[in-house]
Amino acid sequence: MIGHEGAQLLDRVECLALLSSARVGRVVYTHRAMPAVEPVRFSVRDDAVIFAASSGSPLYAGALDTVVAFEVDDFDPDLGDGWYVTVLGWAVETREAALLALPVCTWTPAIGKRYLRIPVTSVSGHRVTRRIR
Repeated sequence: MIGHEGAQLLDRVECLALLSSARVGRVVYTHRAMPAVEPVRFSVRDDAVIFAASSGSPLYAGALDTVVAFEVDDFDPDLGDGWYVTVLGWAVETREAALLALPVCTWTPAIGKRYLRIPVTSVSGHRVTRRIR
């Protein structure tokens, strides 16, 4: 049997549904003029990704008021089937009371915990399958 790779482009609705189903994502930001990636727990509300960061952290400093990427994915253990979704948007701090109650937390000490919001300005995704023939 020969494996055949396939990737199906997902529309915005499918991307947002998959994004909402994930529990951990990765924020891609700039730290000391270099790309940095950090996993975060997050929630999706009103077409925006919400996550927490400690106010003194490189994540908070590097993501605040800049364009960031946010990525989620889910693949089978053999990496044959899965999907990935990438969001691009301008990360801003939010202090909306309803958003502060979301079940997101930091894995580092939450000194001065702040909440960042990334509006889903641009979203793309693919469903990946490996077909056996």
